Amino acid sequence: MPEVAFHTGLGDKVGYACRLLRKAWRQRLRVVVTGERQALERLDAALWVFEPQEFVPHARRGAAPLPAHLEARTPIWLVEPGVVPPAGEVLVNLGPDACADAQRFARVVELVEASDDDRAAGRRRWNAYKTAGWSVAHHPQEA
Repeated sequence: MPEVAFHTGLGDKVGYACRLLRKAWRQRLRVVVTGERQALERLDAALWVFEPQEFVPHARRGAAPLPAHLEARTPIWLVEPGVVPPAGEVLVNLGPDACADAQRFARVVELVEASDDDRAAGRRRWNAYKTAGWSVAHHPQEA
């Protein structure tokens, strides 16, 4: 079972994800980020500009198969729900629902903003993981 870490109380989920992904890339981890299309589009745009002197390599993953060399060389994938994610070590979830493929990863990171709706969705995901018997850690952040 994967280790699950909830990062809660976030003021800006996309900005937090950029910093988290930069750290993962520096550690040479392969990461899959899932979430709703709008959130992934915002993250994709933010990853190009959030750090002026540094590029965090990433790509969007659609339903179409990719050439093996591209999949192997890309460390961070942005994947919409329903699309089979590539292999990775860490799953970062920006969405309101748990990822159906979470068990394929060694670690799952759930990002939860301070808004009432996002907190309620985060609680549902937390309860689903706990009910399934997964170990869940909490990392509250100040918004």
